Amino acid sequence: MDPATPTPLSAPPPASLDALARRLRALPPSCGPVRLVAVDGHAGSGKSTFAGRLSAALGGAPVVHLDDLATHDEMFAWTDRFHEQVLTPLSLGRTARYRTYDWVRRRFARQEELRPAPVVLVEGVGAGRRALRPHLACLLWLEVPEHTSWERGRRRDGADLTGFWDGWTEAERLHFAADPSRPYANLLVQQRNEGYVMLTGPVATA
Repeated sequence: MDPATPTPLSAPPPASLDALARRLRALPPSCGPVRLVAVDGHAGSGKSTFAGRLSAALGGAPVVHLDDLATHDEMFAWTDRFHEQVLTPLSLGRTARYRTYDWVRRRFARQEELRPAPVVLVEGVGAGRRALRPHLACLLWLEVPEHTSWERGRRRDGADLTGFWDGWTEAERLHFAADPSRPYANLLVQQRNEGYVMLTGPVATA
């Protein structure tokens, strides 16, 4: 197994968000006192919605949105910022403080505080990247094809952001070609009409 692979979850996969929440709480801490859980997938795949619902199942677990750390010029070059402002304080059991990016004003604006909770969710494209995996207790991948995800995202954001999406999809394609997350996922998450279905991830079957 890749040394930068999160600890596999026991089989069978959890049948509900509540069951997943119980399983995550039972994992050993991975970043100081924190169980850091990544929610990754293509842009438009539903990561933010899923993370919000999982947070609720965890009793209000904090969620770090990687869109707050990325910028127009650094769509995927936020690793050092994440390590310095989030990972290092949490690994020491301290409150993390990080600046969030304003995508309209194109500058970092307000400061967020993140206290070390038993489970902290990190959601965004690239949350399961190689540099973060040694600090993760679990990696979840939203199992939605890239083109389906991108079409959803374009519809959501409207015609005004067509140019942005053209640049984003190429950047995302290059990122995952060089640093894929899905092969290291503990669970694959599929959205259904009645909720979510979780399947055993590639890392658990390797």
